[in-house]
Amino acid sequence: MGKRSTAALIVALMAGSLVTGMPGPRAQAEGSGTGGPSPSGSPRTPGVDLDRVTIPELQRRMADGSLTSSALTTAYLRRIEAVNPRIHAVLRTDPTALRQAAASDARHRRGETRGPLDGIPVLLKDNVNTRDMPTTAGSLALAGAPPDADAALVTRLRDAGAVVLGKTNLSEWANFRAAKPTSGWSAVGGQTHNPYVLDRNPCGSSSGSAAALAASLAQVAIGTETDGSIVCPAGMNGVVGHKPSRGLVSQAGVVPISAEQDTAGPMARNVTDAALTLSVLSGGEAMGPGGSHDLMDRPAHPGDLRGRRIGLWRLPSLGPQVDAVMTRTAEKLRTAGAEVVEVTLPHQERLAELEYPTLLSEFHRDIDAYLATRQGPRNLAELIEFNRTHPAERTCFSGQELFEQALVAPPTTSREYRAARAELKSLSRRSIDETMAAHHLDAIASPTNPPAWTTDCARGDNDVIPSSTPAAVAGYPSLSVPAGFVGQLPVGVLLMAGDHQDARLLRLGAAVEHRLDAWRAPRYLPSVGPGM
Repeated sequence: MGKRSTAALIVALMAGSLVTGMPGPRAQAEGSGTGGPSPSGSPRTPGVDLDRVTIPELQRRMADGSLTSSALTTAYLRRIEAVNPRIHAVLRTDPTALRQAAASDARHRRGETRGPLDGIPVLLKDNVNTRDMPTTAGSLALAGAPPDADAALVTRLRDAGAVVLGKTNLSEWANFRAAKPTSGWSAVGGQTHNPYVLDRNPCGSSSGSAAALAASLAQVAIGTETDGSIVCPAGMNGVVGHKPSRGLVSQAGVVPISAEQDTAGPMARNVTDAALTLSVLSGGEAMGPGGSHDLMDRPAHPGDLRGRRIGLWRLPSLGPQVDAVMTRTAEKLRTAGAEVVEVTLPHQERLAELEYPTLLSEFHRDIDAYLATRQGPRNLAELIEFNRTHPAERTCFSGQELFEQALVAPPTTSREYRAARAELKSLSRRSIDETMAAHHLDAIASPTNPPAWTTDCARGDNDVIPSSTPAAVAGYPSLSVPAGFVGQLPVGVLLMAGDHQDARLLRLGAAVEHRLDAWRAPRYLPSVGPGM
């Protein structure tokens, strides 16, 4: 997605948010003029409902002087102080956050703002390098000195005027250590809890980023994904997560699993904010003019799905309750004018056979290269030994089977590896491309996640979730938006499209989000709200 198409996307989404109210702040929050919690327990700065407000609305308020970044940042810092002890989503806050906010306020007063993220508080997953804060990937092995430089994406956020609010907990080593890990646990941060029901899992590995957004601890957050680690936490915590096309966001300075599949991406409470954040992460001119007929050839109303064809991939293995959510989703999309056709993606069993053996080879190569840039263990063999000799690394689960398997996996120079990766790329792309072509689809929709399982260190995760794999292996974009609930537990709908169709997917996602209306649900339930 180039700068022109990104700019057109932002113009379209902002117009939809400001004109139609999708998914803008609740009317009663506007002009309230008082601080403190709302009747539902949600946090407020004067006239701003942090559970619902979008970046365009915040920028309008900062432009007219009725809100400052300093006030917004203070509200989020106080919210973290009040709520985070219950959910353990944020590892640390940046001590310079208020200075960053004050600098943004000065730019706003001078009329010299740098774009839509200027003054907006952002949390970073703690596998994204920051020069002034530790970057640990959840491991005590990296808990010493910070990296020498920011990740490339952090540089872009800082250049855009974003307030780096702090770092979020994650599944240690992005869930690529043990054969049966517990998502949301790390030796550095302990266990992140799902804010909707505290004994339920937040999914991994961007668990802290998703849980923080669900509990309104920041406006947006950054996650990373190799297969499911943005979209599953987004679905399970009732927020939006966008896994961009591979290569759209620089991975320089991000703790790796696989250069062939890894990507960082935006997480937010609504699609508009995710799109604005992507425009910065990808280097697009977020607020500039631009014209892309690919984006502007549809009616501007974000809820209009007339003429769109969406393939429904049901995945009954996730259970009848989730399937019922998908049935209701399909009905709402049809009511909005979309044609929904049921599809089955081919080649999934073979993808499952090939993916992890291939990732093992890539992890050994890529983690050795990363560790060579940091203090601590200098390669995978030393990292394995570190875990063996540090009991704190085994307080939830003891295994490091994936590390040990990666150490002896075929090298990425081998014929065996090259054949497997080539087959993976071909089959994953064909599974999406051929399905979309055969049914003339704009996107494929599937359930993002099952209802959150109970967190249990002894048992580990219950997370056989196949919906993320085709796009993750192909390097294609995917987007999870809230679809509904099973009891108190959120379920997302995952939208997939072809290579570098991020702009089209986000535009479609905004329309789907508007029709499903699940974003209007409380962002945290009484398990978190009372008594704080």
